[in-house]
Amino acid sequence: MDKKDTKRDRTDRSAEWFVPRFGPQKFRIMMGLLFLPYTAMVLAFCVIGSMLADPIHWDRVFSIVVIYFLGLGVAAHALDALGGKGEKPWGSVFTRAQLWGMALSALVLAYGIGIYFMVRYVPWLWVIAILEGFFVFAYNLEWFHGKFHTDRWFAFSWGFLPVLAGYIMQTNRVSAEAFILALSMALFSAVEIKASRPYKDLRRRSLKLHDEEKELMARYEAILKSISLGVILLAVGFLIWRIFH
Repeated sequence: MDKKDTKRDRTDRSAEWFVPRFGPQKFRIMMGLLFLPYTAMVLAFCVIGSMLADPIHWDRVFSIVVIYFLGLGVAAHALDALGGKGEKPWGSVFTRAQLWGMALSALVLAYGIGIYFMVRYVPWLWVIAILEGFFVFAYNLEWFHGKFHTDRWFAFSWGFLPVLAGYIMQTNRVSAEAFILALSMALFSAVEIKASRPYKDLRRRSLKLHDEEKELMARYEAILKSISLGVILLAVGFLIWRIFH
């Protein structure tokens, strides 16, 4: 294996389980860059938080989901794809200018929608908007020497806060039950990131793994699939229950 193949093995993520096996390369990389199962997990957190409210404003449920899809699914992951510590996990299919354009455009749209609701209905959402805006850059670009690029801050920013965002979007307040549920979902996020980091390391070395390491990678992958699907189904269950009751 030459140096070029070794570098590709260390950084390329196009073989991830959530990357489509069909379509042109740019489409496959774009779908991979969005981390759809994990993005859907965060969107599920928003829905779960929203479902605690009574009554439910369905336009706000839709809007908070769109906001987080743009802010996390597109913007945060585009910033992450710029490559921390010199690595570009998705290669050079998208240029730095394209990734920055993608991130900033998504953030402008997300905050445009959010500001409409914050000004008219839910001023407490400003707290979440400011915090998440900070983490979009501090976590994904590893500002402050990576101080905020940790498992705990990941669980807080992409587990705890989305639940509160969904609830606040509906009620413009915080409650004890919303706080407890947000903490619960943060723990699910912690499990996801704890499994994701070693899985990612094994995946990067997949061409050189021993049988035991391949089996371990398969276990981590099963954990990631299970927890993302489990959270999504939990949100769907909450959604169906609120629609029909």
